[in-house]
Amino acid sequence: MANGDSKRPGGILPSDDLNMVKPITRRKFMKYSVGMAAALYLGRSISGSAGAAVNGQAPTYPIDSTVLTTKDRVLVFPAISPGLTASQLPQISRYSTYGYGNATFGPGLENVQRTDIMPSGYSNASPQRLRQLSSFFSFTDVHITDKESPNQLISTQQVDPFCYTNSSIYSPVMMCTTQVLDAAIQTINALHKTTPFDFGICLGDVSNTSQHNELRWYIDVIDGQVITPCSGDLRGNLTIDYQKTFQAAGLDPSIPWYQTLGNHDHFWIGTLPVDADSTLGLRQSYITGNVMASGLLAPVDAGALFPCMYDVSASLKERSDYMGVLDGATADGAIVKAGPIGQYSSPPTVTADSARYAVTKTQWMQEFFHTATTPIGHGFNLVDPSRIEKGFACYSFVPKSDIPLKIIVLDNTQSDTDGSHDFHAHGFLDAERWGWLQEELAAGQTANQLMIIAAHIPIGVSPIGSDMEWWESDKDPNATEHNAVSLNGLVNELWSTPNLLMWISGHRHFNTIKAFPSPNPNTPQNGFWQVETSSLRDFPQQFRTFTIHLNTDYTVSIVATNVDPAVADGTPAATSRYYSIATEQILQNNLTPNTPNLANYNGIALETMDPSRAQNGALDLTIKWPLVTGYGPFPSLQSGLYGSPVTKTNSYPSSNAELFKQLSPTMIDVLKKRFP
Repeated sequence: MANGDSKRPGGILPSDDLNMVKPITRRKFMKYSVGMAAALYLGRSISGSAGAAVNGQAPTYPIDSTVLTTKDRVLVFPAISPGLTASQLPQISRYSTYGYGNATFGPGLENVQRTDIMPSGYSNASPQRLRQLSSFFSFTDVHITDKESPNQLISTQQVDPFCYTNSSIYSPVMMCTTQVLDAAIQTINALHKTTPFDFGICLGDVSNTSQHNELRWYIDVIDGQVITPCSGDLRGNLTIDYQKTFQAAGLDPSIPWYQTLGNHDHFWIGTLPVDADSTLGLRQSYITGNVMASGLLAPVDAGALFPCMYDVSASLKERSDYMGVLDGATADGAIVKAGPIGQYSSPPTVTADSARYAVTKTQWMQEFFHTATTPIGHGFNLVDPSRIEKGFACYSFVPKSDIPLKIIVLDNTQSDTDGSHDFHAHGFLDAERWGWLQEELAAGQTANQLMIIAAHIPIGVSPIGSDMEWWESDKDPNATEHNAVSLNGLVNELWSTPNLLMWISGHRHFNTIKAFPSPNPNTPQNGFWQVETSSLRDFPQQFRTFTIHLNTDYTVSIVATNVDPAVADGTPAATSRYYSIATEQILQNNLTPNTPNLANYNGIALETMDPSRAQNGALDLTIKWPLVTGYGPFPSLQSGLYGSPVTKTNSYPSSNAELFKQLSPTMIDVLKKRFP
């Protein structure tokens, strides 16, 4: 550990501790590499302790030798109160005083059988498997962060009451994002040795703020390159753990992986198009040395434009406070260069770095062609180059030629030119993407293919006014482009596609599983599942594995399991786990939500947030969370939403399940012939 960190708990208490590499591909180092120092590391460490350089090579951070899933064990820790307030989250030196960040392992979570979309009365306690159709993993919302970038909103988390619990703006996990991804990749490799994966997919938000060096670090970690996870003047690179150059393990080369676009991948901090308002100077703010000044992100006129909640452009123009950066020369990533403008005689600066430039959607996709893993392009090789030039980020692929299963990768993020001043985190399809999706679904039905939609933003789970729901562009006074389909229209199209197995997504940093039962009980095959995967950034820092089986009764079982990266004590990834647990104990965010589908709020009529259930204010009966002794209690369910009482429970933010899907008579006949 770095100086000052040696006494910090490793995250898992010692009494509960349950006690991989390929040749590096030479390639041009990016400008943010550590020139001479990195040159010494053109190789791969074969052995040695975590973080230790061996034979002149960059240090590696091997994972723990015990690699398990949440079916075997889960991390448990209590809620702690009283303690630090949300605005005191950066006071890392005080964490140990309150016992923050410590956890033990509790019993695992079973894969609960779910028959919500099956015919009434269906039961199959011990399904017999006829054929494994697919095995894959998903991870999402890695949020690789350049903590020294000058145009962040770090201090907003401490001074803006509306952002106190927003760990996406600031959390100490920001320091170790590349190392957590490296640990997750190594965990995937270990699982692959015993239960091989056909492919993997990332569901978006690989970078925190559409920044080129963040994107490059992400790809390079998966490619197994040497990583220098700092920028500018490389403060702390030789002395501070989270800043040190390291050798990433890289994904097993036998696993192809694919990529989905997220809102943080092409919007500034996932909130606003970089070139939406030239007077803001956002594009220049990435590569300048000037630390950003901004106003607070307060809702507009107490909700007068509801469900539009914010005017991000107006807030940025206020320029009342400098937003700060993390000091990479400090062991705890101290926030510096932040505070009211009046406290500074001149604007604070950092060392500028041209590698921090903001990428367009086209540039973002093109970067995936510069890779050492497969397929080259990671899915965007399947997009017509002329469409890539226009920012079209949708494609489909068939993982195995002998299995009738198609993955439809859908960009459902907002447009860079839609005119909205609100947070750009809503679900959205323009006419081209909507038409493409309809064509893909129809083609899959005609070809008798089972289908999975992989999109960044989930549907039917986010409350109206949360900035994560389906965008009601007609209610946005600044909209210049409009959603080509309503949420009702989208879900009805999905219901008319009986071969659709599920919609998988990230975005909300939750592990929610939701059913969309057929609206007609006589056609249960029209129902489908939605499975979210939590973020690798915030607790629980998990990815998911999926195994899809064809059962002997010609139903389909989707076995979905959460996995904790097998971080080893003493590594930056273990420190990040400690920080993620401490952050949840301090902020006490609701990680197990269940949103009521209200018809109105404060006299305002609401569009339905979920066409699959009544708009009567009840919770979604298909969203279920396991209760785990020793965890929490933390806020859960609707927890203060729309004025509801705050409910605290032991609901755990992981969700393992076996999801049954009824097939159509046509598809059953097809599969009987193929797999008798």
